[in-house]
Amino acid sequence: MKRPRIVDLAQAAGVSVATVNRILSGSTSVRVATIQRVQDAAAEIGFHGLNTIDSRRTKSMPYYRLGFLLQQSSRELYRLFGQKIEEAALQRQHERIEPVLEFVDRLEPENIAAQLKALGNTCDAIALIAGDHPLIGQTIQALRANGKPVVAYITDQSAPGRAGYVGTDNWKLGRTAAWFIAQTTKGSGRIAVLIGNHRYQCQDISDASFRSYIRENAPHLTVDDCRPTHEEPQEAYRITARLLTELDDLVGIYIAGGGISGVLQALREAPEGKHRSVRLVCRDIGPETRKGLAEGLITAALCHPLEQTSSQLVQTMIDAIGQLQGSPILQRTIPFEIITPESL
Repeated sequence: MKRPRIVDLAQAAGVSVATVNRILSGSTSVRVATIQRVQDAAAEIGFHGLNTIDSRRTKSMPYYRLGFLLQQSSRELYRLFGQKIEEAALQRQHERIEPVLEFVDRLEPENIAAQLKALGNTCDAIALIAGDHPLIGQTIQALRANGKPVVAYITDQSAPGRAGYVGTDNWKLGRTAAWFIAQTTKGSGRIAVLIGNHRYQCQDISDASFRSYIRENAPHLTVDDCRPTHEEPQEAYRITARLLTELDDLVGIYIAGGGISGVLQALREAPEGKHRSVRLVCRDIGPETRKGLAEGLITAALCHPLEQTSSQLVQTMIDAIGQLQGSPILQRTIPFEIITPESL
């Protein structure tokens, strides 16, 4: 059987021989979509220059260096987010993406703002998980003025200069958490709410909607004031252990932020009858949460679908790069997943 010729490839791809020659030589620009069509046809007919065409297609793609500023590197959840972001970048078929991942271990606004600014010096766009603070807002504004869009994800920012937000509907998430606890408890009792920091919009909104649902639908339950964990498992452990010791009427815990490993440790150390009577609902899932669900300590985890969130985040950042000044903020809402012990 004869080797397919250039004329055969041109016919199979529906392009001219001259277009195929331009692709193979790399001498002039050809649209990426056209190169992809020729590459697909080359694979189909067994054309011998497939590797050359693939190399030409890769070189013709737009190139973006995208920065991602995540929270503490010590937390398995954020390391998992980083892994999924890298996978989403590699899966792009029409752009070459270089993901730059940075973790913030010190959560002071000054440190976050400095790391955000440093990423802006080397990246085309930046994605940010951080509490809402004026210093961070000023940095977002400055980056915007320099043509570097910032997209908030998981938790939004109030800075008017942000380019977009990718995350769940936190109002619905909080009310869903309240529904789970109200539906799985009997009689009156108290519910504790643990948040990481009052400046995380996602936590503040879900806390407000949690209380809204309880007031409306379960007035026999009392929701305590929020207790901040500062995203530290040790602090979450201390708070939970004290709650389990001092409150005889504790029936539920909603942990809207970090520290789930500390909460689970305190529940494991509590007497059997005590920890089985407390309904625990948390956000997002990692190895520690999966273990807690399997043990029956967690009633439900309300989670960002990591693959979908990461893919949408990369797309939103690319869209933001192409935006004109003054364009509307890009709002991309991702439906959250509900994971229970029986759905693992």
